[in-house]
Amino acid sequence: MQNINLRRSLSAAQLVLLTKIDAMKRRFVTAIMAAAIALMSSCSSDSDKAKLKVYFTDAPGNFESVMVDVQSVSVHYSGTDESGWISLEGFQPGAFNVLDFTNGIDTLLASAELSAGKISQIRLLLGENNSVTVDGETHPLTVPSGYTSGLKLNIHQDFKEGVTYKIWLDFDAGRSIVKTGSGSYILKPVIRTFADATSGAIKGFVEPKAARPHVMAILGNDTLGTIADTSGYFMIKGVPTGEYLVKFVPVEGYSPKEIDNVRVVLGEINDLGVVELETSEAN
Repeated sequence: MQNINLRRSLSAAQLVLLTKIDAMKRRFVTAIMAAAIALMSSCSSDSDKAKLKVYFTDAPGNFESVMVDVQSVSVHYSGTDESGWISLEGFQPGAFNVLDFTNGIDTLLASAELSAGKISQIRLLLGENNSVTVDGETHPLTVPSGYTSGLKLNIHQDFKEGVTYKIWLDFDAGRSIVKTGSGSYILKPVIRTFADATSGAIKGFVEPKAARPHVMAILGNDTLGTIADTSGYFMIKGVPTGEYLVKFVPVEGYSPKEIDNVRVVLGEINDLGVVELETSEAN
């Protein structure tokens, strides 16, 4: 009632101004409500997606460098929205030294947001700029013709909305590079996949550091391994649960060593502490 009486006492010009102010208020409120609805919709959309992150790591070999040229990373996906091969985002194609990512070091290759569904395979498309350096000399790495359509790795991972999944591609340099009788080198990639939710790890230090042993975790017919770095540190990631025999095979001048019943638990790291190796002369 007061608003009606107030409007009657105003001049025509004042009424026009008041009407414009009311219209501006209505537009402002409408804009705020639209923004709020858009924000809620955006949040809902994000929570409806599963996030996939693909990392690269390496089990080292006796090489000075191993350059592997990866041109694309894709996954074979089946879900409610789409199915088939999907290229992952954020990947920078090119050659990189896989030996930079040993003993627990890894790098994020690519990522994606996917609706709930299942991934059955990951595919790496390799380029031609591959090489290996041995004793200071760099040699080209030839990729067999069978790999030109891409290296396919089985993964079989279900994805649920709102969950982030991390998958590692573990390149075994020692088993992936084959020297031919003519002295040339062939790249036949040996890569295993593992997820953070399905495995544990084993780590520790070796003394003396100069021993540089191969460190192998053995369970039945399965063997996982790495090489201790120059600081003596070693780490084997992606180890399935179980009790392992851990074997240390050092360079010449040091004696091998074994540790029994090394238990690996899901999602945990078994720290072996400092492992002392004896010189061969001491035996």
